[in-house]
Amino acid sequence: MIVAVKRNRKSKFIKFISLVVLIAMFGGYYYHMNKTFEEKQKIELAEKQAQKIEEEKKEKAKKDVERAILSEVEKAVDLVGQEHIKHVKLIENKIVIVCEPDTNLDALIVRYGVMALIKRTLNEIVIAVDVNFILKSKLNEKK
Repeated sequence: MIVAVKRNRKSKFIKFISLVVLIAMFGGYYYHMNKTFEEKQKIELAEKQAQKIEEEKKEKAKKDVERAILSEVEKAVDLVGQEHIKHVKLIENKIVIVCEPDTNLDALIVRYGVMALIKRTLNEIVIAVDVNFILKSKLNEKK
């Protein structure tokens, strides 16, 4: 008995086409994922740059506030007289200046008015000036 096996060229062709389509699908998927990954990286980079710019603005604003407070403290110390000052501290949102009991505070009272809280004791004079008052006056000065 003779068995003849007939080979079909179409099956080889179909297998070849299937393999090519499969490779094309994987290539397309790789290309698509590569593009989306690049887009995500660009978006993240833009967000990081925007965040960095925002942080730089905040740092600049902090430095401006610090400069304004320091210049105001220097002016207050000059008005009172540096030789009469014992301590200058920043406590919460107040600048606290501790002076000797015989200090002349007229110039300081003229500058700050009722915004300067003054407490006289036997050993010292404590002056508290609100930082918010200083910052508001500086902002109005810049406008």
